[in-house]
Amino acid sequence: MEYSTLADEILRGVGGKDNVNSVVHCATRLRFKLKDTSKADAAGLKENPGVIMVVESGGQFQVVIGNHVGAVYEALVKGSALSDSGDDSGEKGSLFARAIDIISGIFTPFIGIMAASGILKGFLALALACGWMVPESGTYKVWYAASDAIFYFFPLLIGFTAGKKFGGNPFVTMMIGGAMVHPLMIAAFDAQQSGTAVEHFFGIPLIFINYASSVIPVILAAWVSCWLEKRAMKILPSALRNFITPLICLMVVVPLTFLVIGPVATWASQQLANGYQFVYHISPMIAGAFMGALWQVCVIFGLHWGLVPLMINNFSILGHDTMLPLLLPAVMGQVGAVIGVMLRAKDARTKALAGSAISAGIFGITEPAVYGINLPRRRPFIFGCAGGALGAAILGYFQTTAYSFGFANIFTFTQIIPPTGFDKTVTAAIAGTLIALVFAALATYFFGMKEEAAAPEIIEKAKTEAVQAPRGKTLIASPMTGSCIALDQVKDPTFASGLLGKGVAIVPTTGRVVSPVNGTIASLFKTHHAIGIESDEGAEILIHVGIDTVKLDGKFFTPHVAVDAVVKQGDLLLEFDMQGIADAGYDLTTPVLVTNSDDYLDVIPAGVGQDAGEQTPLLTLLR
Repeated sequence: MEYSTLADEILRGVGGKDNVNSVVHCATRLRFKLKDTSKADAAGLKENPGVIMVVESGGQFQVVIGNHVGAVYEALVKGSALSDSGDDSGEKGSLFARAIDIISGIFTPFIGIMAASGILKGFLALALACGWMVPESGTYKVWYAASDAIFYFFPLLIGFTAGKKFGGNPFVTMMIGGAMVHPLMIAAFDAQQSGTAVEHFFGIPLIFINYASSVIPVILAAWVSCWLEKRAMKILPSALRNFITPLICLMVVVPLTFLVIGPVATWASQQLANGYQFVYHISPMIAGAFMGALWQVCVIFGLHWGLVPLMINNFSILGHDTMLPLLLPAVMGQVGAVIGVMLRAKDARTKALAGSAISAGIFGITEPAVYGINLPRRRPFIFGCAGGALGAAILGYFQTTAYSFGFANIFTFTQIIPPTGFDKTVTAAIAGTLIALVFAALATYFFGMKEEAAAPEIIEKAKTEAVQAPRGKTLIASPMTGSCIALDQVKDPTFASGLLGKGVAIVPTTGRVVSPVNGTIASLFKTHHAIGIESDEGAEILIHVGIDTVKLDGKFFTPHVAVDAVVKQGDLLLEFDMQGIADAGYDLTTPVLVTNSDDYLDVIPAGVGQDAGEQTPLLTLLR
């Protein structure tokens, strides 16, 4: 699939390259730092077929793409020369928002490999518990090194990404991290622990700490290095900056790290871990219910990044973490809610979309489930959170613990196996997660699908209604002349899945688009290939002429209206050159969608498989 067009549309939607300070991506979303959020067109981006959702939170403008976000990010960076680096020193915003942005900017670049390493650690724990391997075997040692390398050398990776985030030379900050885990320093730490040696730096006693797997010390050291670098760059002559500035940073910050920054940050890390343990042990069951209920809410707004360093810090200081397991029921609760929707739904497109969301959710990617299925229907999302609270309370009661870091998914079960082998905490994790999933699925199936309440005979009757509909129904007329086909026959998975709304598609025979309702022009794409209309009755209608015709950049399209124009049913909105578009190699199939379909009991196409003329009945909306 070609992602450059989507990347260009997203860049225009956020206000252009000049409005972007930096951009990074996580598992499913692009995270922009914008200079002026008022220049971004969030509503327009939400209408884009390639965008699932737009969220503004934590000082970031987040565009949810899905599993192929990496490819879109590469196309975006390649086409615009943007980068994920940025200087936050002068940015405004709340302290909390800036903290969330810094944390996500530091950790997102290696989030995938960090999750993969955690899964591999879990598999090795399972292999030991089942007797498939022994720690002395070469196979175990090789795979253990592969799984542990990222965690052992955290200071190097975090040094690099923190340097980019703070706007300094990332290779300098990476070298500072490397010095923290250098074999000489580890040996000095071991000697100091045994009491055989005391080292000094110009007469000042050094406090050696094993910084392997640590997080907070290197972040603070990187910030100090970048601060010093920026000031040195202003003072030094241009001929000396490239090598004298790194020299100053290394000579000053590395000893300062061992003398002050590292010990203070390590003390703070220990207090943070002890504080979490104190709060958790007041009532593990309540802590579990709280996390299980609110985790997905935090994910929606991107606030979950504030808890990631806490989990990593727990592993670094305590060697284990009790927060990560609590997230597993929260994830599977949303998966269970989607299962309930899929089992109850009668619409084939909803079932197909739910099926793909279930697959992604099992592996820890819940955005398709939340944004595509549960959140628009409200009740399934609530039932998913309730199931998560119920299941996580069980895990909290049994104090289920994870022994390697990762992100909550089906593989997390292997990461909670204690070094001593299977015990009741593993059983509790399985039971609690299944309860979360089953509860959410059953609650959604029986109580979460209001749109299925319409009786079949009412729906069947609606298909034959005339243009004048009784109260409780809204009629949408055809905006063009052509042949009607079912939406699931459109050769574009975003339209065919119904993700953007229910409706129908028309293969046009004339190059005209007229207004299907009395209403107001809500949006007109710059490329003029798509028009959004809000009817006087509240229906939000999208008419998208052709498939991928955005790539024509407006060629062959002539608009006759502007945004905010008031139109009457039958008014000419747009003309297009059918032959020109076809000769350019584009499919003219035109989806006509009700983008706020969830506000209606059902959206019923009329005349699928038949010809439609302008102003003939096309869709019936049931309230």
